[in-house]
Amino acid sequence: MSDSLFDRIGGETAVNAAVDIFYRKVLADDRISGYFDDVDMEKQVAKQKGFLTMAFGGPNNYTGTDMRKGHAHLVERGLDDSHFDAVVENLGNTLKELGVADDLVGEVAAIAETTRNDVLGK
Repeated sequence: MSDSLFDRIGGETAVNAAVDIFYRKVLADDRISGYFDDVDMEKQVAKQKGFLTMAFGGPNNYTGTDMRKGHAHLVERGLDDSHFDAVVENLGNTLKELGVADDLVGEVAAIAETTRNDVLGK
C-alpha cells in the first residue's frame, strides 16, 4: 500500500505551513480577497487544515459543513469558476514555494478540482 498524499507532502507540518502561506497569498490576491473580508481567519485556517488533511488521506478530523452549504453564500455574492481557479492557482504556488514536487502539486490540484461543482453550487 502506498503512502497517502498527506504523508508524501510531509504530513501535518507541511499542511499547516501550506495553509498559513496559502491564506497570506489569498488575502493578497485582489481577485478573491474580498470574499474573506468578514471571515474569522483563525477559524477558517483551522477548518482548512482539517479539510486538506482529510482530502489528502490523513486523519479525518474535519468538522466543517459540506462544500456546497459552506460556500452557498459566496455563490450568491458572485463566486464563479474564475475565483475557484484563482484559489487553486494560489494553492499550487504555495506548494511549489514549499518545495513540493510537481507531480504531487498535480495530485493536489486534481483533488481540489473534485470539489469545484459543490463549491460553486453547480
